[in-house]
Amino acid sequence: MKNRLIKVAFVGKTNAGKSTLINVIVGEKISIINKKINTTQISTIGIKNIKNNQIILYDTPGSNFLKTIDTSQKKLKTNLWHAIENVDIILYIVDSLKYNFKNILEDITKLSEVKKKIVFIFNKIDLIENKKILPFIKDLNKTSYISEFFLISAKANIGVNDLIKFLISTSYESKWLYHSDEITNMNDDFITSECTRGSLLDFLHQEIPYNIVVKNNLIKYIDKNNLKIKQSIEIINKRYKPIILGKKGDSIKRIREKSQTELESIFNCKVHLYLQVVVNDKNNK
Repeated sequence: MKNRLIKVAFVGKTNAGKSTLINVIVGEKISIINKKINTTQISTIGIKNIKNNQIILYDTPGSNFLKTIDTSQKKLKTNLWHAIENVDIILYIVDSLKYNFKNILEDITKLSEVKKKIVFIFNKIDLIENKKILPFIKDLNKTSYISEFFLISAKANIGVNDLIKFLISTSYESKWLYHSDEITNMNDDFITSECTRGSLLDFLHQEIPYNIVVKNNLIKYIDKNNLKIKQSIEIINKRYKPIILGKKGDSIKRIREKSQTELESIFNCKVHLYLQVVVNDKNNK
């Protein structure tokens, strides 16, 4: 059989479940999941190989940035449109509990400018009755922008297999862009720092800025069953340091333990994670 390919962009408002769905399809956590806004800052690529089909999945910053003119958000907007322009299909994902026709229409009208198939995904259907979704579909059908609808729950893994089958059916003959054993284009350096960044977002207060940077100072296998990782958590204001550390270091301990547990699951070995909080004086001047 000849190899086939399909490239897909996951687009939707923050917290619609884009990252969760990609992780479920890929079968590994390759994209950071968190309820706080702007979690996905760059377009992460997930790869799912099924027989002779390669599905390439782009996780994107929230569709909040489709039309932003805020210069501080320029990178997010650029990453979002770069993903959209490089794919064959756009999956527009909505939290079914937060359906807003006006906002959705604005998004899909803008997305329609790229002249690509838009597939609409109602996510979190395990939390809402299907009969409540039917009027939504009726409204959206009037727009003529959407080709198909899927009702899924990424978290509960409901309807995901049907979506995968659909993506396979839309694939076309092409050389694969990645090897059969690859599940993401992101390297170990990115994955390890993202795990800790996700853990920070889980435990820190809203006042902690999102431009905290996690840097790897060391990633080294002690042996085949033990991985040593040293990371710096860079902040731009020293007053955040005691918040991250917590009383008697209890906060940084929880952050480290959660990240370490996830890393052990990803790398399938014992991970020894060491964290230090560093004030970036260059950005503080």
